[in-house]
Amino acid sequence: MNKQKLKQVFLYALAMGVSKIPIAGCYPLIPGLFGALLLEEVNRTLLLIFTLFGMALFLPVQAMAKYGMIVLVAAVSVKLVEWANKSCRTWVGASICAVSSMILTVSGEVMQIRNRNSIWLGILESVFVFSFVLVAAPALNAFLEGKGIAGRGKRKLVKAPENGERLQSYAESFDGLSKMFSQMSRQKDGFEAEEVGKMQQEITGKVCISCSQCALCWEQENSPMFQVFSRLIHSIEKLGTPDVEVNQELSEYCPYAQAVVEEAVGVFEKARLNLAWYNRLLENREVIAQQLDAMAYIMKDCAKEYTDISKEEGKLLATVKYRVKERGGMIHDAHLYEKTNGRFSLQIRISSKWGNCIAVKDIGKAVSAGMHRSMIPARNSKTLIGKEESVLTFEEEPKYKTLHGVARLAKDGAQISGDNFSFLDLEGGQSVLTLSDGMGSGIRACKESEMVIELIEKFLETGFQKETAIRMMNSAMVMHGEDGMYSTVDMAAIDLYSGECEFFKIGAVTTFIKRGEQIETVSSASLPAGVFSQVEIEKSRRQLGNGDFVILVSDGVMDYLHVPDPEETIKEILETIQINNPGHLAKHVLERILLFTGGKAPDDMTVLTAGIWER
Repeated sequence: MNKQKLKQVFLYALAMGVSKIPIAGCYPLIPGLFGALLLEEVNRTLLLIFTLFGMALFLPVQAMAKYGMIVLVAAVSVKLVEWANKSCRTWVGASICAVSSMILTVSGEVMQIRNRNSIWLGILESVFVFSFVLVAAPALNAFLEGKGIAGRGKRKLVKAPENGERLQSYAESFDGLSKMFSQMSRQKDGFEAEEVGKMQQEITGKVCISCSQCALCWEQENSPMFQVFSRLIHSIEKLGTPDVEVNQELSEYCPYAQAVVEEAVGVFEKARLNLAWYNRLLENREVIAQQLDAMAYIMKDCAKEYTDISKEEGKLLATVKYRVKERGGMIHDAHLYEKTNGRFSLQIRISSKWGNCIAVKDIGKAVSAGMHRSMIPARNSKTLIGKEESVLTFEEEPKYKTLHGVARLAKDGAQISGDNFSFLDLEGGQSVLTLSDGMGSGIRACKESEMVIELIEKFLETGFQKETAIRMMNSAMVMHGEDGMYSTVDMAAIDLYSGECEFFKIGAVTTFIKRGEQIETVSSASLPAGVFSQVEIEKSRRQLGNGDFVILVSDGVMDYLHVPDPEETIKEILETIQINNPGHLAKHVLERILLFTGGKAPDDMTVLTAGIWER
């Protein structure tokens, strides 16, 4: 006989034994314990048999008739409730037992015309039964689950993915490749002596080989041609053509000076072109190195160790299982994880106990009640569960929520705006606003900024950190290779748990934070994305509070105000606008800006807003 069967036998014996325990002449423990066990996963037929048998052994005939009728009425009523609702909450079962007890007690006392004290005693007995079922049912569930208070021992560390060690080895390989490519990517600023020697051989092979003085110029060790030729190459490298002095000096020693100069310029141009392509190749290697490094980082992040506290928090999980069972669900397996940021994540394998469909939001309410904190389903979770087992993940609900707004205008005469933006909600309680302004206007600028936004979104959704996503995007733009393909990046990432906001700027104009009538600015002086393989990201942090707004604008908003200090002017505009709707706020800001431009849009104009509020 396994441990679970022994526990059930003990509970059957307990249901039989409570018939020997009177309280003030009554036996409230009989319906109380029977009701609590009725809500648990025990054999109800055996429970009823052992309960009636205990009453037959220890109770007088009159009391046996009363409590026997109470447990029968309770059993039938609970079964009807489960049939109708596909679940029976603990308070419902407790109410059924208490009401059954009170009705039968009061009815019996009235029919026998006894004193009113006995009636009040019956009412108190029903209150005791109700309270006992509420307290005993979760305790019995924990006893049957075998999940009591776990010892506070050493926490067990587990790998997030099943193949964590393999991912870690992959990450080390990618990291090694990244370092190898970085070592190969040292660019050259000029020509080495060996390369200059090859240029000399190429020139002499074409011009000097047919000259009668060739042996005198190049085979004698003290010939001045070596020094003259070296100055010729450096002069061409510096000016593009030999200077006058070098040209005259070469004419004194060489009868074919003009031909040598022309050939030297041609050879040097070809060598400089090869050098440019070589450096471009090295630049692409550096870009690949950055991408490999980013891949190594995300693999390490996926293989990172975090804390499984399922055994440690066994009592908490038992409570969750009980609350879910109240709503008709059956948890087959549960794991509670503590993330590196201290927040909890619960993963359960669940199915419907009665074969019906249960809304996941109802399961979320049960999980929240069991966890004693607000929990919500993870993104892309199912909305319903049925008879088949499903895996659900619940995360702690963020403290804050955000609403977004946008107002935009295309440049006068342009069919499409060169600005693009996105509002992205990430796993882990991150709300990200991104604004990109493509260089110029029209379709070309729109395609540039659109590519920037799409790349950043894809990298962020994949799990890359914000800085890594921006660097990967910049690498893609550099490798794209089009001249003048540059775009600004203005990003605000709000942590909805703490309210902290990170700002990432690449060539973007000032961002504004509105706290009532107080306005704070976040500025940048970096170059746009796509200019260099090594992008300069200016990063800063600000703490946001309830009712604060973040306002991102494109450079077209600030460049045509025609005032000495555009930032101060926009701050004054924001101070005077008292609106709590992000969309209306963005619209009013843009309308006020157009007052300074005479209603015209000299450039693409975009205003993004995000408001943050406590839930």
